[in-house]
Amino acid sequence: MKNFNGLTEAIIGAAMEVHRALGPGLLESTYEMCFCRELAIRGIPFERQVPISVEYKGVKLDCGYRADIVVDGTILLKIKAIDSLLPIHDAQLLSYLKLGWLENWTPNQLQREAAEKRIAQTRARAG
Repeated sequence: MKNFNGLTEAIIGAAMEVHRALGPGLLESTYEMCFCRELAIRGIPFERQVPISVEYKGVKLDCGYRADIVVDGTILLKIKAIDSLLPIHDAQLLSYLKLGWLENWTPNQLQREAAEKRIAQTRARAG
């Protein structure tokens, strides 16, 4: 679709639009559906609830993991609607893919920025 920077800007813009329209306090599934609708409106390719297998001793196992949204086959989004992101959320995301971020639909935008920074730092250390 776009270069990486353009794609991440488009994703952030779509997320901000959903956040502006809905505000905080809804279920993660609601934000996910509305975010997917916003991506579709903007012509941004995505997949929803993508199965993620776990490889154990050379065998891929379906353990029920799902990526909330994969944008343009490149960026995994894990949707959250919680008071604060914890390091376990970073670990969960990194176990899914090396490239992705957590989108927490909280009223505190500073928390979102801190989470994005934490993911970037974790990615830099991982790879």
